[in-house]
Amino acid sequence: MKIAHLVSTYPPYRGGMGNVCFKEAEGLAKLGHKITVFTPPVVEQSSLRGSAFYKNTHQTSDVKVVYLKPFFKIGNAAFVPQISSFLKGFDVVHLHWPFIGGAEKILSQRKKLPPLMVQYHMDLIDTGWRGIVFNLYQSIFLKKMMEAADKISVSSFDYLFHSRVNKFYSGFREKFIELPLGIDLESFLSQSKDQNLKNRLKLNQNDKIVLFVGGLDRAHYFKGLNILLSALAKLEENVKLVVIGEGDLKKKYQSRTDDLKMKERVIFVGSAISSELIKFYNLADVFVLPSISSSEAFGLVSLEAMACAKPIIVSDLPGPRTLVKEGVNGFLVKPADVDDLAEKIKLVLENSKIKEMGEESRKIVEEKYNWSVIIKELENIYNKIINVK
Repeated sequence: MKIAHLVSTYPPYRGGMGNVCFKEAEGLAKLGHKITVFTPPVVEQSSLRGSAFYKNTHQTSDVKVVYLKPFFKIGNAAFVPQISSFLKGFDVVHLHWPFIGGAEKILSQRKKLPPLMVQYHMDLIDTGWRGIVFNLYQSIFLKKMMEAADKISVSSFDYLFHSRVNKFYSGFREKFIELPLGIDLESFLSQSKDQNLKNRLKLNQNDKIVLFVGGLDRAHYFKGLNILLSALAKLEENVKLVVIGEGDLKKKYQSRTDDLKMKERVIFVGSAISSELIKFYNLADVFVLPSISSSEAFGLVSLEAMACAKPIIVSDLPGPRTLVKEGVNGFLVKPADVDDLAEKIKLVLENSKIKEMGEESRKIVEEKYNWSVIIKELENIYNKIINVK
């Protein structure tokens, strides 16, 4: 099949939706399909040409990436109305939602385009003027998207039933399918702690390591790092936090760390390439994703930590909570509850069966979240909507 993926962000930008698109595109290409990804650039094209990612994508990968120059761009919203003119001749179009500035033209010209699959990643939620814009956008386009799509995938029905699209579910029930996100089991493995990395971070042998991985920019405000910092302040001095991520809110988080007098206990690493990220997962004693809103629809980083056999603590939100067997591989916490989070971190770190909890995490990933199985299911979905058409 000749397949087009449309997505608002794509690596080297570090974000869950783009990373999912990347994995799906690569996996489908390995099955022999011709994949083209259409996306706005997140850095200047000249910069991309000099990066390892650009070389891998365009020279050693079977995935073609077309960068669409936006008429204008605000955050991750990019106005690229020309996107529909590229889609003739494809067997199926896979739209990753939300894509503000790109999805609208697809919906308006739906009858002229190939069969359409929509992957619903998350609700658009925010406060202030952004929240007003998001609410207006969804009131206009969510139902139109439901009508236009031949199939709509969600990472879990738990998230679907608590999301903004739930009110349309009864009218479009036959279109929805659960398609979990996945992990490369061969890439993320349990390993011994890297002593060189530990020395580099100036960690002591008796330190307990809490790991956070997520965007530190405005688009990822919902990750809840401030909550985690406040919870850390309630724990023993030997509990240290390692933060992986970059963004325009980083200085704000660092300032908060200083205010809490925890400069020596919180290590802001910045971004980490995949090979080094695995070392950080394995260095951790527990992984924490303290999200504060349903904009967090799943939490792919939680899967990565689980694949490395780590217990996880995530907020009790639709989607992320589907990864936790309470008390078995981790714990759920009340969103934005500092005391509950501090208590659960302490509970894991003092648990004599912490190793067994990590092993349960790995087992869950192997049973349900293997990319190779998920990609084949995605291929089946494409075949079904093409045959119907």
